[in-house]
Amino acid sequence: MRYVNLTPHAVTVTGWEPIPPSGTVARVEVEFSEFDPRTKVSVARYGRPLGVPEPEEGTFYIVSAMVSQAMPTRNDVVAPATGHPSVVRDAKGQIVSVPGFVLC
Repeated sequence: MRYVNLTPHAVTVTGWEPIPPSGTVARVEVEFSEFDPRTKVSVARYGRPLGVPEPEEGTFYIVSAMVSQAMPTRNDVVAPATGHPSVVRDAKGQIVSVPGFVLC
């Protein structure tokens, strides 16, 4: 299998070498309403994913969970399993490695 990392940072799966960023970052289109002057709250409307290539045989695309959720029909678009109980964290609570990937 080939993994293409479409996040802005390296992704480390426990027991694997880090998967470096590809240089392309997948995002979800977003539009914002005006901020309410009293509450300073804006409404975000999320749209289509951007920056994810067409499927390629034998390739998984690593994206954020938000991008993955925007592409529920794609079984080649995965997100790091950051919420899994087997995530390894450092003393500051930062994620060091994930046990694998999830389909959203």
